[in-house]
Amino acid sequence: MSESERGTLAASGAGANRFDRMEWAGAFGDLGTLIPFVVAYIGVIGVDPHGMLFAFGVAGIVCGLVYRTPFPVQPMKAIGAVATTQAAQTIVITANAVYAASVVTGLLWLVLAFSGAVQRICRLVGAPVVTGIVLGLGLGFMLQGARLMSQDWWLGGLGLAGTLFMLSFRALPAMFVLLAFGAAWGVMREPQILDALVAVSANWRPPTFALDALTWNDWMVGALFLALPQLPLTLGNAVIAITDENNRLFPDRPVSERRVAQSTGWMNLLGATVGAVPMCHGAGGMAGHVRFGARTGGASIILGTVLVVLALFFADSVETLLRVFPPALLGVILFLTGAQLALGACDFGDDKGERFATVVTAGCALWNVGLAFVVGLAVLAMARRGWLRL
Repeated sequence: MSESERGTLAASGAGANRFDRMEWAGAFGDLGTLIPFVVAYIGVIGVDPHGMLFAFGVAGIVCGLVYRTPFPVQPMKAIGAVATTQAAQTIVITANAVYAASVVTGLLWLVLAFSGAVQRICRLVGAPVVTGIVLGLGLGFMLQGARLMSQDWWLGGLGLAGTLFMLSFRALPAMFVLLAFGAAWGVMREPQILDALVAVSANWRPPTFALDALTWNDWMVGALFLALPQLPLTLGNAVIAITDENNRLFPDRPVSERRVAQSTGWMNLLGATVGAVPMCHGAGGMAGHVRFGARTGGASIILGTVLVVLALFFADSVETLLRVFPPALLGVILFLTGAQLALGACDFGDDKGERFATVVTAGCALWNVGLAFVVGLAVLAMARRGWLRL
């Protein structure tokens, strides 16, 4: 992305939050990440969608008001993957352990933020490593999207081709067309979904305190098997990369690593009280919002409001509502989100050693962002000391 394009993007969202059709379209640009994890948490772990969606919604509204950019709120991926796949074979992971992980995660990031440790760590990270992390995340999103599209390849291909075509027409946002097409196809493929949708009714449920039944085992599992392994991934993707992405796209509304770490801490600590799963600010989420038209915090507020309404009135029907959208079309959203993210990381430096560090970091980030962070720092240090022959 050129300097003039970045300036145009920043200027298009300068000032107050907007709530026009493009902000509405961009608000749903992160569904490819949100829906699969929400479904997994509900179906596998038994997390109550009420508190989970309420916390996501409130956090999104607050981020939109505070940052005034399409600042995303996403599930923490490593924690979600471990929890829903039961990777630790000898450990039974329950909803209460997930809530405990949210508390521990919140406390850890508040300590890192207020002690200044997060800033000192981030100062050690060179630009080539940050670029590599963002590039790797983008390519990873594209691969994940391609896998989802391959489950129904012709539907995914049709959705991708149609969305690419519609992205050039701002009068009719591409996301609206994709969502309408996905819902129509979902109902056609499974007509019984329509009967279930007709039966959906509003049922008011206020937020309730979710931490009163936690045991010492929940705290141990949540801390050791969920919260701590997520730290390097969150640092790379949800603190360093999102700060770089926000400040690159919206230099008129900059954020700092310390501020992002603080909001990560507070939304997890407070969200846990109502039954939230661990949350973060993923760079891919911002790329998804921006790819489909968002330019201000209005998109975050819109999505947050939708999630709060779902939590308060339709929590018992969330699984039915989420079944409508085919996985192959979620893959389209993920693929284009990854392309947007990777595109922003294509400005390589002139030094061959630094470019090598960027490529190595990106390759490792396809596997594990925490590992990419460590390996990237090591390779960059070796390149700057002339220890590599390239």
